[in-house]
Amino acid sequence: MEKLITALLVLAGIIHLLPVPGVLGAERLSALYGISLAEPNIDILMRHRAILFGILGLFLLYAAFQPSLQTLAMVAGLISVVSFIAIAWSVGGYNEFIQKVIFADMVATIALVAAAVIRAIDPTSS
Repeated sequence: MEKLITALLVLAGIIHLLPVPGVLGAERLSALYGISLAEPNIDILMRHRAILFGILGLFLLYAAFQPSLQTLAMVAGLISVVSFIAIAWSVGGYNEFIQKVIFADMVATIALVAAAVIRAIDPTSS
């Protein structure tokens, strides 16, 4: 069960790392999200967002192999993905690129919830 938890956290970590190339500039961000970033302030905010996702993704990957950090990583990852899904659904009108992000976040949500359930029911997995 420990290996399954590790694999699920690695999956969530990889999903969180997918936006990291956006730090390289507006062109990458446009390719990721299908939006124009002509306004410099939005470019700055989105590039910073890419860095934050990188930090969280690396933490999830690290925690996958550090059982003492796994609960914290699961909580942080779930806050990230569930909040994005909730915001997207509440705003609506998003494009197909954002729909792909929502799908990836749903996959991460399932992985993180599964890891948390396994950890809760299998005391040897901690």
